[in-house]
Amino acid sequence: MRKPGKRGLGVLLAVAVLLAGALGYAALHRYLGFADAPLAGLPAGASVQVARGDSFARVLDKLHAAGVPAGRAAEWQLLARQTGAAGRLQVGEYALDPGITPRQLLLRMREGKVISHRFTIVEGWTLRELRAALAKAQPLRHEIDTLDDAALMRALGHPGQYPEGRFLPETYAYTRGDSDLDLLGRAHAAMARALDAAWEARVADLPLRTKEEALVLASIVEKETGVAEERAQIAGVFVRRLRLGMRLQTDPTVIYGMGERYAGNIRRADLLADTPYNTYTRAGLPPTPIAMPGVAALHAATHPAPGDALYFVAVGDGSGRHVFTRSLSEHQGAVRDYLRRYRQQRRQAQ
Repeated sequence: MRKPGKRGLGVLLAVAVLLAGALGYAALHRYLGFADAPLAGLPAGASVQVARGDSFARVLDKLHAAGVPAGRAAEWQLLARQTGAAGRLQVGEYALDPGITPRQLLLRMREGKVISHRFTIVEGWTLRELRAALAKAQPLRHEIDTLDDAALMRALGHPGQYPEGRFLPETYAYTRGDSDLDLLGRAHAAMARALDAAWEARVADLPLRTKEEALVLASIVEKETGVAEERAQIAGVFVRRLRLGMRLQTDPTVIYGMGERYAGNIRRADLLADTPYNTYTRAGLPPTPIAMPGVAALHAATHPAPGDALYFVAVGDGSGRHVFTRSLSEHQGAVRDYLRRYRQQRRQAQ
């Protein structure tokens, strides 16, 4: 067999280079088509959890279990090295959004752009309502279910503190792996900051001795009205009553003192039944907050509106607003108006 000449060798080398180039181009095209093509077959709401100690192979297994098509491990490994994600995936939960590409996903994991969940503490919630909402929150880890109130405050680092009113109503972001105790710790710190700020900026000559008393008053204001512009007026009524030594006579404190006995109605017997929270039978503020006041209620309690009103009653038109009056006779007239509207609405509803 004749050996190829120099010219033949050159042709063979050229062909080999062309083949190698073609194969390389094909491989590059295949790789780029993988790296920058949307992942197919992902179910709605899919996500993947990267745990501490997970190898890249383990993460790939989790991706496949979440709906990412199996195979192409070599391309995933190459892409991880190219993006700098290899060995640098951050712990957390990542959304597998429709249309996301492998490159985008690995960059998201490298940068720790995890799914952020939200939990809202509603203004006016009691601790019992807050606990019930936390128990349903997912994927929040539940650690407080077996803790009574005293144990809860010890776990938060505030032993002996009454928990009602101590958690600021706000929307809190958290990630998978956080617990209800973590969230409450943040809400407690937020309330402490908000209360300190309101107390430091308070108006002069308030009949409140401590910021804790301001918190109690703010909680009553929060429960008495849902109309933002009325908060300072409500606070003004209570502040004037405290100055005069009048009883506050506010239904929300009575309801709080009734606890689980409250079934949606206050009877005359309830108003006469003495408890530490019955402001019809006892003068001054109740011993603790009765709900979680928001920042606006804290501001109202420490910046009550001036005026001479000592009474208020609901308008009764469904707006949630109140009529403010100076004297008992004016108040009684406003109460009669409220009852007339209430009865009229009941008749129309029948």
